[in-house]
Amino acid sequence: MKQYIVDAFTDEPFSGNPAAVCVMDKWMTDEDMMKLVRENNLSETAFIVKEAEGYRLRWFTPGTEVDLCGHATLASAYVILEHYEKTDRVEFITRSGRLTVTRRDGLYEMDFPVYDYEEIPVTDDMEKAYGQRPVKALLGTDLVCVFESEEQVREMTPDQTLLAKLDGRIQNATARGSEADCVSRSFAPKLAIAEDSVCGSAHCQIANFWSAELGKKKIHAYQASERGGHLFCEIGEEGRMTISGKACLVAVSEVVAFD
Repeated sequence: MKQYIVDAFTDEPFSGNPAAVCVMDKWMTDEDMMKLVRENNLSETAFIVKEAEGYRLRWFTPGTEVDLCGHATLASAYVILEHYEKTDRVEFITRSGRLTVTRRDGLYEMDFPVYDYEEIPVTDDMEKAYGQRPVKALLGTDLVCVFESEEQVREMTPDQTLLAKLDGRIQNATARGSEADCVSRSFAPKLAIAEDSVCGSAHCQIANFWSAELGKKKIHAYQASERGGHLFCEIGEEGRMTISGKACLVAVSEVVAFD
């Protein structure tokens, strides 16, 4: 089967967030998929099979299968639209329902759910885990801790063991940005990922917060990881939003271990 390595949320190789995308004729066992995932050792490997209803897409971290992944969806859309279909739109069947991706003006625009949240008290445990004290904490699917300055987010070196004891699927840090509306970083020790280079699904909650905070529907978010990446988010209607970004191909290989 073919495997593509795609950097998402960037148009420059070796930046953004890398994902492996495997396009298969039929499903392997979950055990075999996890073997390949761990061999790749990337934050996400996506598996795609074209079924009667359309393209079915599944995402795996080195630790588990996940319900939603932004950068691997973007990478998967790039592969299908650039190498398999002569169209500008693809719909994936996923554990989070049907997800549509449209190629528009050089970006891949993903139709994603908005993640709701509630404000919770800032705790000493949060301060110890991040190494900085947040000014606000928001809990939904993820934990999002808001900090006073962009520099705090960029320079923090959190304790992964302590982060894993906090609530939420992913422990995010965010602040207002100087060149983008917000900057953020996403730590996911519970998913066996120390830091996700650019996390699309986390921005279902992060962009929702900054949209309300800044009073604007369109949010330009910058993920301030070592690799870095840009996300263009727009809050829509009925609990939906779009997250858009660029992508570039790094490698194509043939996986022969399961032949």
